[in-house]
Amino acid sequence: MAAKKNSSMTAEKSSGNVFADLGLPHSEQELLKAKLTLQIYRLIKKRDLTQAEAGKILGIKQPHVSLLMRNRSGSFSVERLMDFLTAMGQDVEISVRPARKDRDHGEVSVVA
Repeated sequence: MAAKKNSSMTAEKSSGNVFADLGLPHSEQELLKAKLTLQIYRLIKKRDLTQAEAGKILGIKQPHVSLLMRNRSGSFSVERLMDFLTAMGQDVEISVRPARKDRDHGEVSVVA
């Protein structure tokens, strides 16, 4: 019978932004892009659109829709992702307000 090896595993509490946790540059912008892309994905799925149909609505070619559907929004700016949402009949609202007192900086969020 083989002996069980004890392994030590540690965990760190997430900051809520996986991109920041990984130490990636522009982590706030990457998180925002991921959240916007998720909304686009959900709309395409909810409407049961093919990637070609979605591409016509968004004004992009099917391979680019495929990238979006796999959360590969890297080549699209936040502004372009917001344009995609409006093309799909969504209102995009930007709200600016003071940050919570317990933080030294503001944050960007997506509320759907």
